[in-house]
Formats: sequence, C-alpha cells, structure tokens
Amino acid sequence: MAQFSGASDVPDMGRRQFMNLLTFGTITGVAAGALYPVVKYFIPPSSGGSGGGVTAKDALGNDVVVSEFLASHNPGERTLAQGLKGDPTYIVVQEDKTLANYGINAVCTHLGCVVPWNAAEEKFICPCHGSQYNTEGKVVRGPAPLSLALAHATVTDDKVVFTPWTETDFRTDEDPWWA
Repeated sequence: MAQFSGASDVPDMGRRQFMNLLTFGTITGVAAGALYPVVKYFIPPSSGGSGGGVTAKDALGNDVVVSEFLASHNPGERTLAQGLKGDPTYIVVQEDKTLANYGINAVCTHLGCVVPWNAAEEKFICPCHGSQYNTEGKVVRGPAPLSLALAHATVTDDKVVFTPWTETDFRTDEDPWWA
C-alpha cells in the first residue's frame, strides 16, 4: 500500500493561482482578438469632428490645388474628384472662372451608378437607366427619385476642401435627404 505523504503531493497555492491566471489570460486574449474585428465592423469610424473637411483628390490621388486646377479647366466644366467618404464628387468651374461653393456627388440616387457630365447636353445623364440631372444636380428626369447630394466646396490653403452639406438644399428649398 502506498502511503500518502501529505503536503508534498499538493501543489502550493501560488503555482495553482499562476496557472489559473495564465489560462484565463490566454483565453481572454484569444477571445478579444477574435471579437475585435467584429466590433470594429459594426461601429463606424469617426469623421474626426463635425467641422472637419476632406481635401479633394484628383484621379491620381493628389490634392486638388485650386490655382493649377483653374488654369487647366474652362468655365462650365465639371470635373470628378474624390470627395466625402471617398465618393466621386464634381468640382464646378463657374462662368467667372472661380469654383462654385458646392460640389455635386456623382452617385445616382436610383441605383448608385456614377453619373457622368454630358457637356454637349449640359446635364448629368446616368448610363444605367437614363436618369437626368440639371447643371446643379437637380433631378429633371427619372427613374431617380432624388437630386444628387451636395457638399460644401471651399478653398483652404489653395486646396479644395469638401465638408458636409447640412443646410437647406438651394435647388429644392427642402432639408437635404442625404444628411
């Protein structure tokens, strides 16, 4: 018969607590690492404050420099740039060769196609289902139910900066649907 030797066979409490803590920490770390991407998916990123804007980018990803832009674009032109949330947004050159104080989001309100500017007809015409918008992006022919979204376009340090448009839509005298 084996004889029980007493305290020497029982691990001391410090080692047991350390192993429990190590096991708990490992399981918690793995669970947190697995849940982090799921939580980040459901919580949208912060825009960095309500007053912040986004510097417009050209097709190559460079900042749109106003002095260079106006030197190479004619009055009446609408040129795509990367705007708020990365959406394609038109920069409008006015007849007096200055920039309009608004940008026009190029995403069609019908099915989300990018709407090109048709200079010959002086309107935006969607290639997907034929929706048409006037020079300011107001819908003039469906099936698009709403006008194109607007963004403020301001000049800061000789660069175009887009900020969210939250005021009344000057085209319809209504609150903006996109706000």
